[in-house]
Amino acid sequence: MRHANKLDILIPVYNEGENIIETFRSFKGRIQTPLRVLICYDYDEDNTLPAVEKTRKNFDFEILFVKNRGVGVHGAIMTGFEDSGAPAVLVFPADEAYNAHIVDPMYREFEKGGDVVVASRFMKGGCMEGGPFIKSLIARIASFVLRWFVGIPASDATYGLRMFSRRLLDTVTIESTAGFTYAVELLVKCHRLRWKISEIPAYWYKRAKGESRFNLKKWLPHYARWFFYALATTYLRKSPKTVALKPGIMLP
Repeated sequence: MRHANKLDILIPVYNEGENIIETFRSFKGRIQTPLRVLICYDYDEDNTLPAVEKTRKNFDFEILFVKNRGVGVHGAIMTGFEDSGAPAVLVFPADEAYNAHIVDPMYREFEKGGDVVVASRFMKGGCMEGGPFIKSLIARIASFVLRWFVGIPASDATYGLRMFSRRLLDTVTIESTAGFTYAVELLVKCHRLRWKISEIPAYWYKRAKGESRFNLKKWLPHYARWFFYALATTYLRKSPKTVALKPGIMLP
């Protein structure tokens, strides 16, 4: 469904009542781009929902509740993609109010033709502090390989805070089934299509409130799939035809 807003912000939530209002306040104070927020949730008892209902009148942007039609955080985000309609779609973590200031710069990169705009923790001006050492190490190694051996023009391949164009979402079939691995998939497929990728520095700090749903052990094989896809389609099968497209979509 198309609408007047330029940007849909998808926020996957799981009992984020302690974080969501602070994030909304940061949107109100720091984002000028006309936006709509889609709260993507799993179950009706989630404490995010009453927190939003109690305060939504304080914010000048539309807030919609989108109930997961799939399973887990991946299903919630896929449902959000299906229900979004703006030219640009941003997936934004509920506990990262401190990154609201990069939303407008990300949107400007989208306006310049960016089909994926990466929020990068590893470029100059960004940071990644706290959290498990192994998570940081794997993210840095994967990002290094994909940048310098595959040629993807982004320094952070795995961060879930990422903006996508409507063109990309309407063209590419998302084959991922778990966690935030769709973010890596769309990045490498965008690169294979030879469409534009941009990046903006971002911060990441270990969350202070609520419970993280990130599961490295469970999701690592899913990340590895797209890591090896990127390598294979760089050195073995370079054609854009390696990208699975939605039914009826034909590339020029």
